[in-house]
Amino acid sequence: MQNLENKTALITGGSKGIGYGIAEALLAKGINVAITSRSQESADKAAESLAKNAKAEVLGLQADVRSFENQQTCVNAVLDKWGKLDIVIANAGLGHFAPIDEMEIDKWNEVIDTNLTGVFYTIKSSVEALKKNGGYFFTISSLAGTNFFPGGSAYNASKFGLTGFTQSVMLDLRQEGINVSTIMPGSVATYFNDHEPNEKDFWKIQKEDIGQMVVDLLEMNPRTLPSKIEVRPSRPPQK
Repeated sequence: MQNLENKTALITGGSKGIGYGIAEALLAKGINVAITSRSQESADKAAESLAKNAKAEVLGLQADVRSFENQQTCVNAVLDKWGKLDIVIANAGLGHFAPIDEMEIDKWNEVIDTNLTGVFYTIKSSVEALKKNGGYFFTISSLAGTNFFPGGSAYNASKFGLTGFTQSVMLDLRQEGINVSTIMPGSVATYFNDHEPNEKDFWKIQKEDIGQMVVDLLEMNPRTLPSKIEVRPSRPPQK
């Protein structure tokens, strides 16, 4: 997919953070981008902001990845607007953290349903469109999928499962001409878990770094597929 101009992408959870950074990078390459948010207002606001410096079109869509019907509606909206779907980035995710004896059942279900089942719904709703164009499917996992910590049972499990899920999907789809990669970031300066990015985040991975990585993977010679990428800050903060 070395010629990216006029390609079309769908990014779940693209109204801020990593998804927004990926959208910026793709739009700069002339790729039409649809972003989703659970709030139509947030999706529209982000799309308006992205459009200011874009070299392609932007579409904001309301969707909850925990709903297969929502995901299918988004895919149909992309196909109706642009006639094709080349790139899908399953980015939407969240975390709830507590020791296992304090983890609430509804919080557990929300994490697993969003971070894992939601990705299944994303690829399930888009796979036929991707087949038609030899597309690319990305998931945004986390180093928390291999580096576990107390209080992280739900989040660790969801990202561990997502990493394995993506690798299996890669093996399913590469004979169909679809590339599949999972990116596993460590500390990123985003709004995750109610964090507000600030100047103290200078040492962390920035959202534009993940965007550049997605572009690099898309532009890589198609004979080579980095299917699982761990990425972490070059230097931890000094204590």
